[in-house]
Amino acid sequence: MVDVLESIDAAALRRWAYRCVDSLTARCDEINALNVFPIPDSDTGTNLMFTFRAAVESMRAAGPTADARAIGRALAVGAVAGARGNSGVIVSQLLRAVAEAAADGPLDTVSIQAMLRRAKVLVAGAVSVPVEGTMLTVLAAADREASAHDANVSLSTLVVDIAEATARAVDSTTDQLAELREAGVVDAGALGLSVIVDALVEVVIGRSPPRRRYRRPHEHERETVGDASTVSSDCGGAPEAVSRYGSSRPLGYEVVYVVHGPEDAGAAELRRALADIGDSVVVAGDGSGAWSAHVHTTDPGGAVDRGIAAGDVRGVRISCFGLAEIAGAVSPEVHDGAALSVGRDILALVAGDGAAELYVQEGATVVRCDEAIDSSVLHRAIVGMKHREVLVLPNGELSAQELVAVGAAARADGKDVVMLPCSAMVQGLAALAVHDAARAAVDDAFTMSEAAAGTRWGSLRIAQERSLTWVGTCEPGDCIGLAGQEVVIVAARPLDAGCRLLDQLLATGGELVTVLVGAQVSDDFGDRLAEYVAGAHPGVDVVVYTGGQPGDLVQFGVE
Repeated sequence: MVDVLESIDAAALRRWAYRCVDSLTARCDEINALNVFPIPDSDTGTNLMFTFRAAVESMRAAGPTADARAIGRALAVGAVAGARGNSGVIVSQLLRAVAEAAADGPLDTVSIQAMLRRAKVLVAGAVSVPVEGTMLTVLAAADREASAHDANVSLSTLVVDIAEATARAVDSTTDQLAELREAGVVDAGALGLSVIVDALVEVVIGRSPPRRRYRRPHEHERETVGDASTVSSDCGGAPEAVSRYGSSRPLGYEVVYVVHGPEDAGAAELRRALADIGDSVVVAGDGSGAWSAHVHTTDPGGAVDRGIAAGDVRGVRISCFGLAEIAGAVSPEVHDGAALSVGRDILALVAGDGAAELYVQEGATVVRCDEAIDSSVLHRAIVGMKHREVLVLPNGELSAQELVAVGAAARADGKDVVMLPCSAMVQGLAALAVHDAARAAVDDAFTMSEAAAGTRWGSLRIAQERSLTWVGTCEPGDCIGLAGQEVVIVAARPLDAGCRLLDQLLATGGELVTVLVGAQVSDDFGDRLAEYVAGAHPGVDVVVYTGGQPGDLVQFGVE
């Protein structure tokens, strides 16, 4: 039984943030596939996911002892700094409202109501021209539902009712915007907001509301537009922008950056200046002088110049979405007579059904290695990848010599391949969490390698033979705990070995433990380890996944 919360304290805020990342990751492809407004660039789910990841990274930096006020503040700062797209900038304002509501301590019914009122005001101020049938509409519905309740209502009743109102508002977006009606979809950004609210329900009452999955109908199904059976897009663009994107003159670049220094009046002036040269303009602040700016324009240099005139510009991201991309085409690059799509592939060696699903959800292509594989299998997989640039997560399944040989052979076959230093699947997951296809390959590889190296890892295994280790002799059937590749624990029972290994891995600190549970232990084994961490290491968050790997009983990753 999970206790129903009466307030949302620091620990619950942390769980909500992690749950948002997990839920948005799980439904990222669904949201992306149905993105039609303001442009059909299939990135709304990705933008929301990466924005929340940036918020969570900022939250982790606040430290394990941070209170609700500090966590809320860190989430807002991280979201504004790492906001992606319209949807990400708008969500950053929701998190800013959370931060303001948490300034006086844990969130209760009254502060949740105040938070939604404030979020509505912040978002309305950030978006240049609000459009009905987008995230703004759904946020307004959530605010109305919250305001309709008496202040004495229980927190659980309030968040459940808000979530139901949000879900209904998502379904209604199809009839509120011409682009959505024509495509037979609901708004993708609106759906993302509903996913975020549902994550809050799960934290408060211990279970997630059952929700339908959306899909984009085929052409012959579009006469049933009234049935909102799919999803669409981002939000907040002007009606003029919609007509332009629907014509033969789409705006060609998305420009996003953070500008430090301007006051509210300066941010408003920047918003107007960007609206003069583009559409889908959002300028949103974190409350301490940092503002995330977003615009679609044919003049990316001019957009950056206007930011420089307003303050100190950092983190500029410019993405092109030309006519071909909007139409869903891919511009090929010719290499050695073969057409290779512009982009980058992530290839991972993975064991276990659950682990494979996690990697696929993160955008990786998986080569299964539940049994030992030959290096030629990896070589064939690299050569068969769609893009020329391939980043490989070997996860300790092949030796360094084998990886060097595979890399050399793949490069001879025309692939730009980088073998990332991941010695375990938990390190590979940490690397994937910071992957950014918009970065140059060398920068992406460096960032991912840094994340992997910053993840201490360990594992539990059953000894198959009598061996002498650094901590004594192990007999067949003993459970051994490894920190990296070194045996540091020998125990008769796996649970004892796991708890002792966690103590060692956390001895030098840590804020998050990832537990990847293998196929040879009971379904509740990961939960029992999580309970141990909660008691022995308060303030450390634990995420448990069913990996299903056949070798390691458990893999631990500590960040």
